[in-house]
Formats: sequence, C-alpha cells, structure tokens
Amino acid sequence: MDAEKMDENEWKYHGEGNKSLVVSHSQRCVVLRFLKFSPNRNKAPEEILRHLQNIVDFGKHVMKQFFGEKYVHYGEVVQLPLDFVKQLCLKIQSERPESRCDKDLDTLSGYAMCLPNLTRLQTYHFVEHRPILCVEIKPKCGFIPFSSHVSQEIKHKVCRYCMHQHLKVANGKWKRLSKYCPLDLFSGNKQRMHFALKSLLQEAQNNLKIFKNGELIYGCKDDQDSLSDWNELARHLKPFFFPANGMVNGPHCTRTIIKELIHVITMTLLGSTDACRAGNMKTVPISRGRSYCEASAFSKELVRNGKNKMESSGLPRGCLLYKTLQAQMLDMLDIEGLYPLYNRVEQYLEEFPEER
Repeated sequence: MDAEKMDENEWKYHGEGNKSLVVSHSQRCVVLRFLKFSPNRNKAPEEILRHLQNIVDFGKHVMKQFFGEKYVHYGEVVQLPLDFVKQLCLKIQSERPESRCDKDLDTLSGYAMCLPNLTRLQTYHFVEHRPILCVEIKPKCGFIPFSSHVSQEIKHKVCRYCMHQHLKVANGKWKRLSKYCPLDLFSGNKQRMHFALKSLLQEAQNNLKIFKNGELIYGCKDDQDSLSDWNELARHLKPFFFPANGMVNGPHCTRTIIKELIHVITMTLLGSTDACRAGNMKTVPISRGRSYCEASAFSKELVRNGKNKMESSGLPRGCLLYKTLQAQMLDMLDIEGLYPLYNRVEQYLEEFPEER
C-alpha cells in the first residue's frame, strides 16, 4: 500500500464494533481497521502503535497455532498520512450508525491495521457470472464457565451472551432480546444449530452480516433497526438456490430459501478443515461443564414440551466451530480468577518497575 498516494474517495465505510471501525477499498480486496476512542481520550501514537501491533502479534503467534495459517488473517500495521485519515473520517461520518457515534475514529496517530477484505475474492473477474456471497458470523462464547473461581451461581447456569442480552435491552442498546444462544450453535446438534442460526437471522444485531460482492445485503446497519427484510434477502439469494427461477414468489419461497441458507451454513460450520491442519493444540474436553444454557429459548421450549433432556451431538473434531470452542475453553479461570492474578502482577511491577 502506497501511503503517499492515499485518496479517501477510494475508500468506503464497511462497518464497526465497540472498539474499531473498518473501511474497505473500492477496487482492491483490502480493508483498513482503525481504533475508536471516547472523545477527549487522546492516546499517544506510540501507545496506539503498540496496541495494534499486539493485536497482529496475537493473531500471528497465538491464534494461528489454533486454527492454522489458512484460517487466520492477522494483517499488518500501516502508517497513513494524517490528512488522509481526517478526510476519510469526515467522508464516512454520515454513514455511521447513530448509536456508534459515542466514540470517534482515531485521527491523531495515523496508524491502522491493513487486512484482506474477506467479503470479496481476489479472483474478482468472474463476478458477473457468479456473485460472491460472504456470511459473517460472530458466534460469541460457546461454553458456560466451569471455573471454581466463579462466585455467582447464575454464571454456572446462564451463558454470558444471554445475560448481556438482558443488560443491553435494559440499557436501550437493543429493542428486543435475541433468541440466539451460542451454546445452541456450538452444540453440534443440527436442530439446535438451525434454531440458533434462524434466531441470528431474525435479530442480527452486530453478530451476523451477509455480503454480496463486498456489499452488505443483510445485517443490522443501525443498532436500533434490527427488523431486516427476509424477502429482500431471499431476492438476492434466489439465483443461488433456484437458478431456473422455477419457484413462485411470496412467503413460501422466502421461507424455503432461508431454510436452505441455514442448512448450507450449518454444513459449512460442521465441515472438516483437515486440509489445513492446525498446530499441536492441547485438547480441552468439551464435555466439561454444562452443555446448555438455562436462558436459551430452545431450552425453554423443550422444558415447556415436557422434555428435560437436552440433545448435544458434539462437534466433529476437524470443524472450525470445534477449533473455536477449543480455543475459548483454554480459559480455565474465568475473569473472576484471572483479575486477582492481574492485580498481583500489577502490584509487583509497581514495587519493581525495572522488571516491567
């Protein structure tokens, strides 16, 4: 990337979360990821550089070992002209969801992460014949803490995501509770997985997006507007599932296409990744702890129907969900066990600053 010839008009708003904002290049398959901060919280450029480099190093030296080279894109830190960053910030401001504007793009350091744009492919020339679909899922934590340090009994019964749903609705961040529960997706049970994916599609929030040739066609563009249009999504997807266009339009067609989409995503998530073997990763038994969440809408439905046995098929060892859950379950302490250790290290370094 030639930092000297950066033109803000070649970049467009791509999306953002709580900590960072992403813009994508209009022609090349790359994105820039900028950190975001609350107003008046200025950080030194060296601090920003260190923060971004830590993210890159974590991907390169830790996550790559778990998933293998093919599945981890750690990117690189780039330094950009400050004028370009300021102009870019002004250009995209109107496209940002109002609820995300409590934090500003870092325009002072000039540092960002450059990563591949996975919503498009490098082989872009055949796009006219076969559009490229990208489904982005943020699955969240797929297990309930089994750490003995957990002090609140509720944390052994209800997953972090479901608790956060109640908090976010109470705070007004979301209008409705999502029926999605990560433990259903990570269960390996197709019925539970289908329910989880359908729930994600109903309340996408910031956890599911669908792109077509790099353009967002489904997902919550504004945090306050999560009722996305399934009919519009079905219109985009119809050529993929029914190229002969033999199906009639209407609700039945939409439901059939959404069902097909959920089936395809499920099979992809359960598919083997053995062609790209990860490093020697310590195996954590998935059976540890509870395999379902008491707040899950799926669990409640079973209880209502008089069934108290939750089916959990387990995940195939080679699939990406399995590898993701294995990596998550390396956390054997929970934040309640980890934070006191962190405080002890901090206290020690205050007493012996030369060892920092």
